[in-house]
Amino acid sequence: QVQLVESGGGLVQPGGSLRLSCAASGITFNLYVMSWYRQAPGKERELVAGISSRGISINYADSVKGRFTISRDNAKNTVYLQMNSLKPEETAVYYCSARRLAVTRPEYWGQGTQVTVSS
Repeated sequence: QVQLVESGGGLVQPGGSLRLSCAASGITFNLYVMSWYRQAPGKERELVAGISSRGISINYADSVKGRFTISRDNAKNTVYLQMNSLKPEETAVYYCSARRLAVTRPEYWGQGTQVTVSS
């Protein structure tokens, strides 16, 4: 049974930081591309960042470049998202996802963690 479990969300003031974690089980983690998505109320889910199976290739949405950092620890089967200089419009549910390299869409999703940026 595949499980992706996110943690680290919460309430933070504008300009603040949060670090999200996503622990995976039930998959051979080092064979999967891991990504973070977010979905704000009334909006479509959007890709925030992705990292290749060995962490060599990384991509970010333009809106988060320079502020967010995705990383992974294959020994711990965990992917992280460090978020700095957060903005109120980044309030959303953040999801991690996993897919094999040959698959174009996420195969597995976590349940999501709420991030609220507000003073």
